[in-house]
Amino acid sequence: MDLGLDGKRAFVSGSTGGIGFAIARGLAREGAAVIVNGRTEAAVDTAIRRIRDETGAPAHGIAADLGSAAGVEVAVARLGTVDILVNNLGIFEPKPFLEIPDEDWSRFFEINVMSGIRLSRALLPGMVDRDWGRILFISSESGLNIPVEMVHYGMTKTAQLAVSRGLAETVAGTGVTVNAVLPGPTRSEGVGAFVASLARDQGKSTDEVEAEFFHTARPSSLLRRFAEVDEVANMAVYLCGTGASATNGAALRVDGGVVRSIA
Repeated sequence: MDLGLDGKRAFVSGSTGGIGFAIARGLAREGAAVIVNGRTEAAVDTAIRRIRDETGAPAHGIAADLGSAAGVEVAVARLGTVDILVNNLGIFEPKPFLEIPDEDWSRFFEINVMSGIRLSRALLPGMVDRDWGRILFISSESGLNIPVEMVHYGMTKTAQLAVSRGLAETVAGTGVTVNAVLPGPTRSEGVGAFVASLARDQGKSTDEVEAEFFHTARPSSLLRRFAEVDEVANMAVYLCGTGASATNGAALRVDGGVVRSIA
């Protein structure tokens, strides 16, 4: 399928690794002019080289901390025209609810939610003027099934769903679409490191820890394993294409069946 992305400019926040990098690489393979983002020049340069080496396509990058208004301003000033915005930047951290201070709630909201709000606010007008654009929010099944071990993270993922749907309502009747993607447990670098750390602490193999996770923490999973980042990226890249024009205001799950609801 030709997704019609040749010549489209795409910016993916938080894309030097994990799902964000997989999305950026997938968009580059489809012909989009991709701009990756990370906090450091070194990380951005490495991601650019990887995309060029693995796809043969050119890529560019902007080093900026998008977890602050100032960082978003830096990025927007350098971006120019953007046809596709993927709000992927996000952090997670297991912590009991009673041990989460106000500062953590604010930090998670600034990074996971406000980064996407600020970028969308800056880039949406140009998309509307050109009557074509794609905005994606990379949310999580945790936005529907709030994880008891990190309520603050789940809160931000639910907020992204609200923002995505509300933003889609504001562009009704235009060539711009706004959607959310809800990955389930995914084998990103961060998750891999977390599982490896648990395995060391518990004296188990990573396979044993993964099996136990799906037995106890996500027993409703139909996949019964961590999704690979490319499995999530495939959905995101499709939604960015011209053929996805009738998919708007949606929350699409790539959760391995963790969420039991069919709606």
